[in-house]
Order: sequence, then structure tokens, then C-alpha cells
Amino acid sequence: MKKWMIACLTVMMLAFSVTAFAADVLDEMYTDKDGDMVADFAEEGNCKDPSTLVFTYTPVEDPAVYKDAFADFQEYLSKATGKRVIYYTVQSNAAEVEAMRSGKLHIAGFSTGPTGFAVNLAGYVPIAVKGYPEGFQGYNLIVVTKKDSSIKEMKDLKGKKVAHTSASSNSGNLAPRALFPELGITPDEDYTVVYSGKHDQSILGVAHGDYDAAPVASDVYDRMVEAGRVDKDALRVIWRSPKFPTSSFGISSQLCPELAQKIIGAFMTYRFPESMQKSFKGADRFYPITYMKDWAVIRNIAEATGTSYNKAGLKKMAEKEAAKKAKKKK
Repeated sequence: MKKWMIACLTVMMLAFSVTAFAADVLDEMYTDKDGDMVADFAEEGNCKDPSTLVFTYTPVEDPAVYKDAFADFQEYLSKATGKRVIYYTVQSNAAEVEAMRSGKLHIAGFSTGPTGFAVNLAGYVPIAVKGYPEGFQGYNLIVVTKKDSSIKEMKDLKGKKVAHTSASSNSGNLAPRALFPELGITPDEDYTVVYSGKHDQSILGVAHGDYDAAPVASDVYDRMVEAGRVDKDALRVIWRSPKFPTSSFGISSQLCPELAQKIIGAFMTYRFPESMQKSFKGADRFYPITYMKDWAVIRNIAEATGTSYNKAGLKKMAEKEAAKKAKKKK
């Protein structure tokens, strides 16, 4: 825990006090009477108790992979709540936020960066991340290049074409823009930024020579190496950041209190089967977290990069994601 605190402080030096961060303001649809930075749960008589619960996981890689990975957990949720639980495939971070905001999505895993948008605009309440008995599972921002590349250290990125993932991604875009200038390299100024769309596409793009390098989440990279999708011996990691929390898991604040507690209880008591542990680097449970404490480092990175978790920010993210999809179709 001490090492994690030191890592957090190192990154937080890049930003101002979180209490002054204008992005940490909930949408007018929600209230925060207890000051914990997330929406208050809806009261009886003004809450939702759907007959079918809708669950999804962030679209960081092939959605079909995660639909299968969470099948056992969905069955566990169904038994705990007495309700049918279905998986809803989302194609973008913005679409996932909109789905919860509109009431179509009840339980979800949001990527680290977009979690802030979901909290402020969709009434999302993060409650856990994947973890172990001793703590939560984290990941690092790493910079990957080809092993036979002339890029050996961060300064060698100057003049190169570097793949960022998406505008809202923490490790794929926000953290690099906040952390790299301290290393003497500024995105868009010292190198050309090209958005790939997803972490796996950035990594594959580097492996195939489409990009000179890419900042990506270490957990995605490790899974791709383990699955044989990329050859570790053909790639080189030239830099690694302090640890960040992985994707958050949580629920809509609009669910009725009794139902919400059943879902939270299921998250806290569920233990990953062997197949799920294999998919998530040995994590065997959902480890409890709070948005106020455990996402502080992420909010500070967002502040340092001028990212606002409001409607304008979400619209900007959606437009960029739509533009990337349109470009791929050409």
C-alpha cells in the first residue's frame, strides 16, 4: 500500500488540487448530499426495479471475448438478485455512458478513463475493480515499439508516428499527455499522434509496422502476449509508469436500494472461476474501491490534460470515436 501511495503522489505532482477540478461536478440529473463525489442512490418510489438486468464490459478488445468471460458472473448475479441478467455489447465508450444514462444499462465495467464520464453524466457508482485478497489489480502505462526499431528510449520518439488509442482512454491518451512532457517528449508537438481506436489495435499496429510506437495498458499487452496474438520477442517496452487502477465495476444509482444492495453483495462475495482468473491475470475477486479515493490519480491526470467529465466532453469523445469508425470504413 505504501508503494501505491508513493506512486500516486508522484503522478499527482503533475496536477492541481482535485477539489478545484471543475470536471468533478455531477450532472443536474443527480445529487451528492453526502459529498462522496458519486450520485446518491434513488429513493424508494423513485427508483428502478427492472425485471431484466443489463450488464456490459468496456469495449477495449474483442467484445465476444468478454461476453464469454463474464458468463459465470452473470449467472451468479441472476441467482443473487432473482432476475434475468443479459449481456449488452457496446461499440464505444461514449455509447456505454449513454446507455447507462438512458437507463438501458444497469451494471457495467467502465474503462479507467471513461469512468469519470459515467460517474458525472450517467449516475454510475463504481464499487470494485478486479483484484486479489491483498488489494486491487492495477496496470501500468507502457510504451511499446518493435525490437529492431531505432527507438530505445523516450527521446527517440521525436519525429515518429505514435498510436494513441482514443481521446478518453487513460493509459492510451490522457496519461501520456500528462506524463510525457516531464520526460522531455510532448505528444502532437514532438511526435505525430494517430488514434488507433483500441489498445490491441495499437499493439498490433506497432507489431505490423503501421506505427513506430504506442502507449498502451500493460494488462492488455500482457494478455495479447499470453494469447499468442503478438510475439513478445519482437517487441520492446521502453518505458513503464506507476500503477493505475484497472477498469471499474459498478451500478446505476437509479436502481432501487434493495436491488442495489443485492448486486453489491454479489460483487463482494463472488470468486472468479479458473477460466476467469486466466482471462484476468490471476485476479480472483472484485476488490472494493471508492471513486473519491481510488480514482483521484486518474482525475488529476484528466485535469492536467484539460479533460472535462461533462456533456461537452462526452460529445467530444463521441465525435472522435465516430470519426475513427468512419475512417476505418473508407
